[in-house]
Amino acid sequence: MAKKIKTSITINASKERIWKILTDFENYPEWNSFIKSVSGDVKVGNKIRIKLQGMTFKPVVLTLNENTELKWLGHLWFKGLFDGEHKFKLTDNGNGTTNFEQSENFSGILVKFFSKSLERDTKNGFEQMNKELKLHAENTKQNNGNRSTTP
Repeated sequence: MAKKIKTSITINASKERIWKILTDFENYPEWNSFIKSVSGDVKVGNKIRIKLQGMTFKPVVLTLNENTELKWLGHLWFKGLFDGEHKFKLTDNGNGTTNFEQSENFSGILVKFFSKSLERDTKNGFEQMNKELKLHAENTKQNNGNRSTTP
């Protein structure tokens, strides 16, 4: 059994600015209510530690393309039971905005038992994080442009 959840949002900021926020894991608690923390050396092939509300898992980083894509694969207990391949993707729209896509492909024998919860709770979490990222990126952009250079 497999299930895919895909969400996206248009953000009025460059993909470089969004990538900087997205990969500044130390500051996630400031703006991200979905993913509480990401720790470890985020490099392809490495295991990292991700903490959500009430759940911590240790996926392996599959893809890390600066300003474009971050993807990891996690398992519940062991491979094939309940696996999730999570992806963040940034696409420059060519007009000063960026499309931010967050998706996850779930597979494994337990997916059918979690299908409704994934569609409801996980998708809502993705959409909430997308909105928070948009707000943070657009507010950061405005604040950076209004900073005084005098001490």
